[in-house]
Amino acid sequence: MKTAIQAFMIVFSMYSKIPMPRVKWDEKGMKYAMCFFPLIGAVEGLIFYLAGTFLLNKHVSPLLIGCIMAVIPIFITGGIHMDGFLDTMDGINSYADKEKRLEILKDSNSGAFAIIGGLVYFALYIGFLSDISLSMLPMIALNFIFSRALSGLAVSVFPNARKKGLLNTFSEASEKAAVILADMIYAVAVIVIAAEISLAGAIVMFIAGVVTFTYHYWNCMHNFGGITGDLAGYFLQINELAIVIGLVGLKYF
Repeated sequence: MKTAIQAFMIVFSMYSKIPMPRVKWDEKGMKYAMCFFPLIGAVEGLIFYLAGTFLLNKHVSPLLIGCIMAVIPIFITGGIHMDGFLDTMDGINSYADKEKRLEILKDSNSGAFAIIGGLVYFALYIGFLSDISLSMLPMIALNFIFSRALSGLAVSVFPNARKKGLLNTFSEASEKAAVILADMIYAVAVIVIAAEISLAGAIVMFIAGVVTFTYHYWNCMHNFGGITGDLAGYFLQINELAIVIGLVGLKYF
């Protein structure tokens, strides 16, 4: 139990801005840290759902709803995944070799493609969130868990592009069998719960997950030779956008 609590606090301290007590980051605690990664999505999803319900019931303007909802994940995570998205945009669009692309990911300066990619991302995210309904909120909230379950699987099964780095530290220290099992349970549970709420919505979530995960693997291997922390963040952002686009698009068909 002590190890589980330690692992819980480690992953929340690293991947969220939710205040946590200080704990020692030792191998024992980090071994199971990624098993609790989807729980950050549960907190994020709950806040997203409550905020969306309040705003929609108060009939706030759609544009303002879209803007507020789009920044909720940033406030909770501190923007760590968006940082990965921006770095990856620079890396992908450099059209350099894999080694150079990995160097670009480590560069603290933002290039033109990071800025353009960020603007396009938020234009789409705010736009589609402006068109959500109350019935979509549970599905979007659940997807924050689902996306992190898929991300945890990727971290466990994709080869690492680097021998150094925070993601490599988590990956090498983790009990991979336990992380894979936990994330598979999270993913299946989310789809089952989603299907009880809306079968069509669950299908959209599943398809979005499969498509983005497949693209994630291709992007990691083809462009970078493996996964990094930035690429993991890029995947989460792409997946979150894809599920919102899918659910909004569903209501027009």
